[in-house]
Amino acid sequence: MSRLALSVAIGDYDRNRPFIDGKVQVDGVDPIVMALSPEEIFFRAMRHEAFDICELSLSSFVLRTARGDCPYVGVPAFLSRAFRHTAIIVRKDSHIETPADLKGKRIGIPEWQLTAIVWVRALLAEEYGVEMTDVEWVRGGLEEPGRDEKVKIALPEGVRLHDIGPEQTLNEMLCKGEIDAFIGPRAPSAFTQGHPDLRWLFTNPTEEAIGFYQKTGIFPIMHLVGVRRSLAEEHPWLPMAVLKAFQQSKAMALNHLGDTSATKVTLPFIEEQFARARQVMGDDFWPYGLEPNRKLLESFVRYHHAQGISSRLVSVDELFHHGCRETYKI
Repeated sequence: MSRLALSVAIGDYDRNRPFIDGKVQVDGVDPIVMALSPEEIFFRAMRHEAFDICELSLSSFVLRTARGDCPYVGVPAFLSRAFRHTAIIVRKDSHIETPADLKGKRIGIPEWQLTAIVWVRALLAEEYGVEMTDVEWVRGGLEEPGRDEKVKIALPEGVRLHDIGPEQTLNEMLCKGEIDAFIGPRAPSAFTQGHPDLRWLFTNPTEEAIGFYQKTGIFPIMHLVGVRRSLAEEHPWLPMAVLKAFQQSKAMALNHLGDTSATKVTLPFIEEQFARARQVMGDDFWPYGLEPNRKLLESFVRYHHAQGISSRLVSVDELFHHGCRETYKI
């Protein structure tokens, strides 16, 4: 039997690099690998079903699954995860010292349905009592004008969401004080360039994130892997083979990172951070697979539905191909 020639679109992360470099193979597959930005992958996958195997936004995937028209089936390899305490950037002159001070403020977001923003809204509501109806949401392009919401959203009652002008950007509005804060997966360029009027909401976001994890056990998932639904139906062995390959790739990356003979990342204090992550979160602090992540995913689909993004409460089990929900034992 000849190997399947399949296109694969994923981000260029350390945990994916053994896969990208060909050190790890998908059983029975001859991959054409493209290392692309998440924005490009998500747009092309959901608009044009452009790839056979690809990284997907968890939020967009849940939304399309709820609608019943998702072109991909899920594989529980969670290529991107992040504590989003650094995703909230505020103006220093807006008198925002604590999360509660966000009430009544204007907050810019690129899209309502972005996975990172789903997690931040849930964080603000459940941990700090700031409900999504307590602020005025302002939506539009971060650096370029004209960004639209990718999908139609039925906003919950009481939510105030306004689009910015056709020539405006959130980055410029934040600089001018036309919005008080910004929430998103990418920081505005003004912030990364050191604008003196901007800062993180949390003075020590790492300690806040550790406290959140110790309380909830949640390390938020941003992205998963999808396999084209028609392919999975034709080759039911494929999703599990894909999961196996990404598990192997991640394991190789962690082994590489743990080799302290020479630092593998161009950043100081990596050894200390690696040791601390294991101390706080355990040896497998970035787990793949459904069962280790079931509680987290159940929380996410609940938040997703409550925020008006998915039309119904999705079952976690229906998100993933049946071949990935069980495994063999020796």
